[in-house]
Amino acid sequence: MLQNHTILITGAGSGLGLGIAKYCKAQGAQVIVTDIDQDKLQLIASAFDEQDLLLRCDVTQIADLYACKSAIQAKYSKLDAVIGAQGIFDGNLPIQSMTAEHLDQLFDEMFHVNVKGYLLTAHIFASLLKASNGALVFTTSTAAYAADGGGAVYTATKGAIRSLIQQLAFEFAPEIRVNGVAPAAIGNSQLKGPKALNLDHQKQSDIPKDAFLNLFQSISLLQDLPDAEDYGAIYAFLASQHNKVMTGQTIVADQGLLNRAVLTQAH
Repeated sequence: MLQNHTILITGAGSGLGLGIAKYCKAQGAQVIVTDIDQDKLQLIASAFDEQDLLLRCDVTQIADLYACKSAIQAKYSKLDAVIGAQGIFDGNLPIQSMTAEHLDQLFDEMFHVNVKGYLLTAHIFASLLKASNGALVFTTSTAAYAADGGGAVYTATKGAIRSLIQQLAFEFAPEIRVNGVAPAAIGNSQLKGPKALNLDHQKQSDIPKDAFLNLFQSISLLQDLPDAEDYGAIYAFLASQHNKVMTGQTIVADQGLLNRAVLTQAH
C-alpha cells in the first residue's frame, strides 16, 4: 500500500506510534520515526534500516520540528504523510480529586503535548505535504465521543483534536487530506501519565494484563485485545495516496465499545 511513500510518525518510540511505524515500513514506506526520548529510539533502531530516519524531536518545540523537517528534506526531498501518535494520559482522575494548582499544571502539560504538538506539526510540515498532495493523520480517542475514556483534561485534549481534524481539512484543502483515528484499547499500551500528577513513570501497560483483558472483554463487542500494529492498516490507508475519498473524518476504531447495551444485560 505504501510503496514510494515517505511517512513521518511522531511519538513513535514505543506503543501505538511504534506499531504504526512498523506497519508502514512493512507496507513499503520509508519511515521517519521521531520521539522525545533518545533512549527509546536506540532501543528500536534494529527494527529499521538505512532507508529510514530515527530522530529525537519534541513536538512542542518549534526548533526541533524545523530540524526534523530539514533532515527529511536533506535525505528524501519530499514527504507524503505525517501521522501524529504522541500523547499523554491523565490517569482517568476526576478533577475534584486534585488541587486547583495540580489541575492548572496538568492542563498546560497535556494541552502542550496532546494539542499544541499537533498544531505545530501541521503548520511546519504543511508546505512539504502540499507539494506531494499528501496527508495528515492525527490520533484522537474514543474519549472524544463518550465519558469515562479518561479524565476531564485528557478528554478535552482528544475532543480538541477531533475538531482540529475538521478545521485543518477545511484549511488545507484540496492539496492535503486531513483525517484521524480514534482508538480504544491497545494491548501493552505505553501511554504515560503526566509529570503534573507525578504519573510520568507509570504506563497503561503497568495494569496487570489479566485485569486489563477482563475489563476490555466485559465492555467490548469484539473480544480480541488489539495491539498497536492492529491499528496500522487504518492509519496506512489514510496516509496513502490510495485514499481519494476521505478528508475531515475520524475513524472510530473501538472494537464495538461505544455500541453499548442499553436495555439488555451483557452475557
